[in-house]
Amino acid sequence: MDPRVLRTLTPAVIGVLVHRGADFASAEDAVQEASVQAGSTWVDAAPADPKGWLVTVAWRKFLDAQRSEKARRDREDRLAAQPDPDSVGGVDDTLQLFFLCAHPSLGPVAAVALTLRAVGGLTTRQIAQAYLVPEKTMAQRISRAKRTVRDVRFDAPGDLGTVRRVLYLVFNEGYTGDVDLAAEAIRLTRQLTTLSDDEETAGLLALMVLHHARRSARTGSDGRLISLADQDRSRWDTGLIAEGVRILQAALARDRLGEYQAQAAIAALHADAIRVEETDWVQIVEWYDELLALTDSPVVQLNRAVAIGEADGPIAGLAALADVDPAVPRHTAAAAHLHEKAGDLRQAAELYADAAERASSIPERHHLALQAARIRAAIL
Repeated sequence: MDPRVLRTLTPAVIGVLVHRGADFASAEDAVQEASVQAGSTWVDAAPADPKGWLVTVAWRKFLDAQRSEKARRDREDRLAAQPDPDSVGGVDDTLQLFFLCAHPSLGPVAAVALTLRAVGGLTTRQIAQAYLVPEKTMAQRISRAKRTVRDVRFDAPGDLGTVRRVLYLVFNEGYTGDVDLAAEAIRLTRQLTTLSDDEETAGLLALMVLHHARRSARTGSDGRLISLADQDRSRWDTGLIAEGVRILQAALARDRLGEYQAQAAIAALHADAIRVEETDWVQIVEWYDELLALTDSPVVQLNRAVAIGEADGPIAGLAALADVDPAVPRHTAAAAHLHEKAGDLRQAAELYADAAERASSIPERHHLALQAARIRAAIL
């Protein structure tokens, strides 16, 4: 049995149960139980109508979970009045499920976990492994999230921007445990683009695809980080790059620019350069100007300063960096890079060492420490 079949069907089946009168939390639990049963039942092959099978089993499990015979009879009466399962739980229900899992009342961690479970169809154990926390801890987070949205109207207007932010958080988790969260984020974002017909959602998909195309070149065989400038570009996935560019061009043609489209345009310019020396840094700076106007983000301002250092020289880059709050993450690493380009190797080495101490992850710390050691060796 292909587990991807279950993941794809999960949101639609939850939608069917909610339409029949189940609250979201109970519906989600019932569908998870039905999926577990499918895992042991569909050993050789899935049934002819896997969605109908899941709806039937999940609805039965939902009814079995009700405490009173009256509650059971009421819901069975509603079931009798509903159309066949395949006629409900379609596009609109799945989109509303995205909205519900990314509801503003939920924090980022809860929204991500609930999205992965209810829309992505992952088990609590898989999500816990991906986030490197005990299964019990993740189960508690998901339970709290479901209680938070229990009384939210399923047909209430949702915010696509919030859904996009949640999916981008999933994508940035990358690959951990036995679940490829980057691939899951791309799969769910593809689904969202078919549901929403929104150019900024398409921009997010393009951004994810373009970043994913460089994935295999980002780390060495020993797990060390490899900077964009030093990556073996023959390892980039040209098919994914072409797809990302096509998606981006179609989104930009609608002339309603958003931050994900601008980020994707920057990623596309990096992907377009066969050699690092051919990177169109002038155009990248222009896109950072657009992105800064859209977001007023200090992180964007930092990245823009680095791009200016490549387009106009390190002195200009350092001047732009002087306007950025030093508390912004990776500020010290950016300063180290620009000082190295300017030929101030002693200052660069000190800054790289300082940046390594501030790094938020072990691979990044190791990478920056190696940069400091490399420059110190060059000085000697």
